[in-house]
Amino acid sequence: ACTGIENIDEAITLLEQNNWDLVSGTLKQDNGEDGQTVPGTASDPASHSAPAPAPSSSSAFRPVLPSRQIVERQPRLLDFRIEYRDRNVDVVLEDSCTVGEIKQILENELHIPVSKMLLKGWKTGDVEDSTVLKSLHLPKNNSLYVLTPDLPPPSSSSHAGALQESLNRNFMLIITHREVQREYHLNFSGSSTIQEVKRNVYDLTSIPVRHQLWEGWPSSATDDSMCLAESGLSHPCHQLTVGRRSLPAQTREPSEEQSTDVHMVSDSDGDDFEDASEFGVDDGEVFGMASSTLRKSPMMPENAENEGDALLQFTAEFSSRYGDCHPVFFIGSLEAAFQEAFYVKARDRKLLAIYLHHDESVLTNVFCSQMLCAESIVSYLSQNFITWAWDLTKDANRARFLTMCNRHFGSVVVQTIRTQKTDQFPLFLIIMGKRSSNEVLNVIQGNTTVDELMMRLMAAMEIFSAQQQEDIKDEDEREARENVKREQDEAYRLSLEADRAKREAHEREMAEQFRLEQIRKEQEEEREVGHNLKQSYSKPVRKLRSRKMWFAYSH
Repeated sequence: ACTGIENIDEAITLLEQNNWDLVSGTLKQDNGEDGQTVPGTASDPASHSAPAPAPSSSSAFRPVLPSRQIVERQPRLLDFRIEYRDRNVDVVLEDSCTVGEIKQILENELHIPVSKMLLKGWKTGDVEDSTVLKSLHLPKNNSLYVLTPDLPPPSSSSHAGALQESLNRNFMLIITHREVQREYHLNFSGSSTIQEVKRNVYDLTSIPVRHQLWEGWPSSATDDSMCLAESGLSHPCHQLTVGRRSLPAQTREPSEEQSTDVHMVSDSDGDDFEDASEFGVDDGEVFGMASSTLRKSPMMPENAENEGDALLQFTAEFSSRYGDCHPVFFIGSLEAAFQEAFYVKARDRKLLAIYLHHDESVLTNVFCSQMLCAESIVSYLSQNFITWAWDLTKDANRARFLTMCNRHFGSVVVQTIRTQKTDQFPLFLIIMGKRSSNEVLNVIQGNTTVDELMMRLMAAMEIFSAQQQEDIKDEDEREARENVKREQDEAYRLSLEADRAKREAHEREMAEQFRLEQIRKEQEEEREVGHNLKQSYSKPVRKLRSRKMWFAYSH
């Protein structure tokens, strides 16, 4: 489905010509650079009928729009640092997830069954696996630790020495080929991996690795990357049996043409070429997308009224197609993503990564499954980026994004996206908030590799870090100036209050002096009045007395 070639022989020939590089092969096929064409393929319209449209019956997959009530609140991301023995695992989850989902991530990272794992360090005490993180009211950053009481203690130094000794040993594997009843005696060093054993068996039996059905491996041999010294094999000899795995029955009735193609693949892939998984390519990416595309739900509903609802469906569909290990897509409008990435303190700012999806591109499946979902890319994006996504498959959604793009980035970026061909998608836009404007640092096309994608993300991060340091310096200087101004204002206010207090004290003192002076004057006036009254009263009395005396004397 990635190459658009339904004939398996032609697909194999194309892959062999390009050293089994699926990306290179699909690009050459699309650009018409393939020098050989198998007769009776694309040139014969009768041999390939167009795929029938998806049925509209109740059995067809329909997009399920999440309720608007869920989108009212943007999910909150929680950071967990989980310690197990001498190892730390960083996990970033939304607060709508459960404790059990953390354990599932740890199971993949630590290779410890969930049933054997006790997750400790919760401030509320022990919690159930079904507990939703939001109900625990956790802070942004959390530290937990894992206990495994049912598992043996970590290896001691003596055990490490024994392991080193086992790595230097040789193991004789007696492998019985079940179908032909033939034994092979193969000698491997302890440092050889189980995957190397299976590849050697493929050379002897022509059974591809993915079709090999084994018996006799120890229960501890759960990973093909494990070396034989760690797998628990008996030394010096160990008995194993291998056979061809039977193909699963078809789950639905294919059309006559599809049935022919499926049988041709199942009859030829085991004998004509080596296991595709050995080249890092999933079986479904090479062959099986023709039927699965009919069952896919759209990544995003057309003409969605609410961007949050559309992105919820995008995230759910992305997880169902490519697994849970993918970037944490921001749920909300593009403006809200800007606020989260740019309009915070300079130390907390991040780059904005906009992922533009297109289901009709031949590169989409490879880019999503192998590049975008690579653990290194997911981890780097989670730490340094706010990731927002949009699906351009439908014309209405494409037009809506171009309108948003023109509003926020200008016509130049809009024209850049418009001129991209379908097979150049997916696109990854790296946006940096630069003071009053938003700058597009990079437009990454889908025809890239994990290493190249990481290098371009890191290059964008270097530019952003330099700008961020300048912004932090400016912000610190501005805060310092504001602090000085606040201190000066406070000192001026205190000075005014001190002056006002002095003035009021002086006024009170003057008022008191004036009052005392008034009292003194009043007292003096009263004394003077009293003295005058005394004098005025004393004179008539003398006269009267003298008259009486005269009168008395005269008689």
